[in-house]
Amino acid sequence: MMSIVIIEDDPISADLLTSILAEIDDSIQIKAVIGSVKEGINTLRSDSDYDLILSDVQLSDGLSFAIFEAVVVHCPIIFISAYDKYIVNAFEYSGIDYLVKPVNRDTLKHSIQKYKALEKHFIGSNVAIRSFLNDYFLNRKTRIIVKKGLANISLPLTDIVLFYTESLVVYVLDNKGNKYIIDKSLNSLEAELDSKFFFRANRQYIINVTYVQGYKSYERVKLLVTLTNKEIDHLIVIGQEKAKAFRQWLAEA
Repeated sequence: MMSIVIIEDDPISADLLTSILAEIDDSIQIKAVIGSVKEGINTLRSDSDYDLILSDVQLSDGLSFAIFEAVVVHCPIIFISAYDKYIVNAFEYSGIDYLVKPVNRDTLKHSIQKYKALEKHFIGSNVAIRSFLNDYFLNRKTRIIVKKGLANISLPLTDIVLFYTESLVVYVLDNKGNKYIIDKSLNSLEAELDSKFFFRANRQYIINVTYVQGYKSYERVKLLVTLTNKEIDHLIVIGQEKAKAFRQWLAEA
């Protein structure tokens, strides 16, 4: 039995997806129907027992990508949108397919078959496929290529204090205070890095737990991260929506 979460703010579209899925495979279980970014963050953060997500891109309170910035999911996602302009973004968030509305039975069936083929290839076991997807999408590494001037440098991830973006450029700071440039977006880095060690603090920063000294309250509902490297002068703030996940991540590190 396949367990699916639907993220769709239009009840008619959500019902249509549910109906088509029942036609495709009557053993499919709809685990939850989520209608907003806020609900998506809360639901997916509290329950990770699902096999596949069908997600509309444009929701009433923002783009669904914000959900997957706040919560790292370890299952594939089929994104759905009335426009094709988000397709590049979709594949930065564990997307295995991108469907343009209106979704019909044939296109959705093809996407479900793609997921099943992947599952079958990995012995049809939930444990096996989730293990594969975890390795495939997070693609855990020990080193990463950065640039300093004309030089390309293989930098150990253990030396990296944080990644941050400024004026559309992504920078890397190491534990010696060196600053590098990397030709990747923070979204791509988040998908590649081991979430046990790296946390997406906000849209601007990804931080390494090794160099997090702690945190303190900031503007009542936010958290201000303190680093062991005092010479790194960056204001890293965790918003209210991510505060609980950050505290849990730090406690379990």
